[in-house]
Amino acid sequence: MAMTLRLSEEQDKQLTTIAESLGISKNKAAIDAIQAFIELEWQRATVKQAVERVLTRDAELMERLADA
Repeated sequence: MAMTLRLSEEQDKQLTTIAESLGISKNKAAIDAIQAFIELEWQRATVKQAVERVLTRDAELMERLADA
């Protein structure tokens, strides 16, 4: 799927510098950055869901521990 990415002039300069230093295209650098962001946010969401599940499941236990 095609997508247009609008960057500020400064962002474009930084992306160009990074891509050149890595020896890759700006397109590849942008794709890699987006993938890293997706993976990080997916991991955060997964951890958040797990914590919420445990806190809900063990709410009574957590309350007793807080009172101890």
